[in-house]
Amino acid sequence: MSELAPLINDLALMLIVAGIVTIVFKKLKQPLVLGYVVAGFLVSPHMPYTASVVDQENIHLWADIGVMFLLFSLGLDFSFKKILKMGASPIISTVTIIFCMSLLGIMVGHAFSWSQMDCIFLGGMLAMSSTTIIYKAFDDLGLRQQQFAGLVMSVLILEDILAIVMMVMLSAIASGNSPNGGQLLGSIIKIAFFLILWLVVGIFAIPLFLRKVRKLINSEVLLIVSLGLCCAMAVISTKVGFSSAFGAFIMGSILAETIEAERIEKLVEPVKNLFGAVFFVSVGMLVDPQILMEYALPILILVLTILIGQSIFGSISFMLGGESLKSAMRCGFSMAQIGEFSFIIASLGLSLGVISNFLYPVVVAVSVITTFLTPYMIRLATPAYNALEHRLPSKVIKSLNHLSMSHPNTNEQSKWKRLLTQMTVNTVVYSILTSAVIALMFTFLLPFTRRLLPGWELHWYANAITGIFTLGCIAPFLRAMVMKKNHSEEWKALWAESNRNRLPLLFTVLVRAIIAVSFIFYICNYLSRFSSALIITLGVTALILIILSRTIKHRSIVMERLFINNLRSREIEAQVHGRKRPLYEGKLLDRDIHIADFEVPSDSLWMGHTLKQLSLGQKYGVHVSSIMRGGHRLNIPDGDYIIFPGDHLQVIGSDQQLANFGRALTTELLGEEVDVESREMKLRQLIIGDTSPFIGKTLEESGIRSLYSCMVVGLEEGQENLSQVSPKYRFSEGDIIWVVGEEEALQALLNS
Repeated sequence: MSELAPLINDLALMLIVAGIVTIVFKKLKQPLVLGYVVAGFLVSPHMPYTASVVDQENIHLWADIGVMFLLFSLGLDFSFKKILKMGASPIISTVTIIFCMSLLGIMVGHAFSWSQMDCIFLGGMLAMSSTTIIYKAFDDLGLRQQQFAGLVMSVLILEDILAIVMMVMLSAIASGNSPNGGQLLGSIIKIAFFLILWLVVGIFAIPLFLRKVRKLINSEVLLIVSLGLCCAMAVISTKVGFSSAFGAFIMGSILAETIEAERIEKLVEPVKNLFGAVFFVSVGMLVDPQILMEYALPILILVLTILIGQSIFGSISFMLGGESLKSAMRCGFSMAQIGEFSFIIASLGLSLGVISNFLYPVVVAVSVITTFLTPYMIRLATPAYNALEHRLPSKVIKSLNHLSMSHPNTNEQSKWKRLLTQMTVNTVVYSILTSAVIALMFTFLLPFTRRLLPGWELHWYANAITGIFTLGCIAPFLRAMVMKKNHSEEWKALWAESNRNRLPLLFTVLVRAIIAVSFIFYICNYLSRFSSALIITLGVTALILIILSRTIKHRSIVMERLFINNLRSREIEAQVHGRKRPLYEGKLLDRDIHIADFEVPSDSLWMGHTLKQLSLGQKYGVHVSSIMRGGHRLNIPDGDYIIFPGDHLQVIGSDQQLANFGRALTTELLGEEVDVESREMKLRQLIIGDTSPFIGKTLEESGIRSLYSCMVVGLEEGQENLSQVSPKYRFSEGDIIWVVGEEEALQALLNS
């Protein structure tokens, strides 16, 4: 009999130990991530008293796949539109936190005389709070529906995005001898170029593909297609010099804009959980007790750095983002830990061979300690604010809170600012698309045409064919670059307001036209030996013809509309099915009043009751603004509306009111069956004997249902099928009936 491969043995050991440990952690109400890390420590070679993993190299390969699927899943839960709608506040808070914590990490590393790369990577690790751990802590403490929790989650989403960018930048830094400003700037430009290119092309092409094959795709095919796209983008990302995790995240964020996003997320979750578990177990396998003992002091210092640093700089960052002092402190204290992204950054450093081996177990130990302290730090925020409030002058508290109460919606942007912003975005996007098309044509089409038309005489024909075809492909982009926003409301208003606006407006057209001509100039210059003056003349002529062409105008409009529809497809689907958030959500003037979503549990005691009977307003002070059931929404329900299991309620109230409401909704339940096995339904044959009490009685009079809790399913009359028993049927001696009921009820019936 053949033996199993070492990888199978190792996976069996890892998953069994991980399963046992996570059950224990679930019982202790601790994050499962820590359970995986502990399981990894137990199966590692550093633990002499337990069985150990043999083939660590293959396990780390699976762990790399786990990172890829983790970030793919993160991308599915992310939307660039959400970030844009957040405004500047969370962006300011996120950038400030990352900058301050990274600087603190670098300073602590230098204080211990660690290498430059160790310090840089340590700064990146300390800047990343854990989304999963904080979300779990909010859930356990019943705080997830409170206003400050939503602010924290917004910042955590942005942190995750910047962590991806940070990983790419750290890879670029690690590839050089020493980091410098030029290298960092080049990395940022490269990231921005490919990020915009992939998002624009992906959002244009992938939803279109999924829409065409929607009728042919079931859950199994959709899972395979999604994972295939994830792996394909990971390969492309690696080919251009980024990590596979970055590509997986980008593909996830592209699919997040499709109608199938939620379905894909549910299908991918088991795959993510499996490979994610392998990754976190592999993290625990790198923990060496000897290193932890040797670096006990740095671990303690790093823990204090995170707790104090996040509490202070996190609170200041949220205040800079416009929050009151109390809300800012609750947000800052909540983020005082590190988690999965710190592990991923540490894994990156190890795989690149640029950080010391001791840094990984040190970071894992710091993460474990800070994770255990997370609930206590969240609870500490309010007492800390109360203590600070007693010590600070009241004028300072009032001025700090006054600064945070302004609403960004009331600050109307100037027409010039809006117009220039839109023009800049359009020009950058279309320039990137044009550059990508030119690069593809010169890389693939030009060599192909030169092979088809060999020889010096035909060389010019190959160049001309490539140039014309390339120009035809980029023509809609060039036209949109020059003409887009020239007839917008802002343009018309500025043109009509003052003659002084007209020259600057025309200048914006000239600048965009020069950029468009530059692309044509580059193509002609690359493929021909014409003089510069002739090439410029050709470029200007070609651009004029492109602008005047109705066909190109139609192509440009169709492409842009298709892209916008793809980008809004998920939002349109939510509107159709009534799941879009109300527009008045952001206009509730009281800082503590906001909207929260709740789902009625399947075993809720509230089901079947009307809103009037539940008296939610009197009990909890909240208002149910709408109820979502299936694909239908009922706005402003009256008191006679009945609550059903699975209903999604949108509720308005303060943090405390919503917390009380959520606690009651999740605790007032029917409860689970303790002895569920005894409730099994069984089928029995009952023969009406001469002493049976049912002789001469109808089915209604017999009390088989009312007295014995059993049900007669049929009468046996010697035929293949049972006969229906009418409620008026009278039993007689010798009748054979079949009865369904629980074991105890059937025994009572048979013994009657």
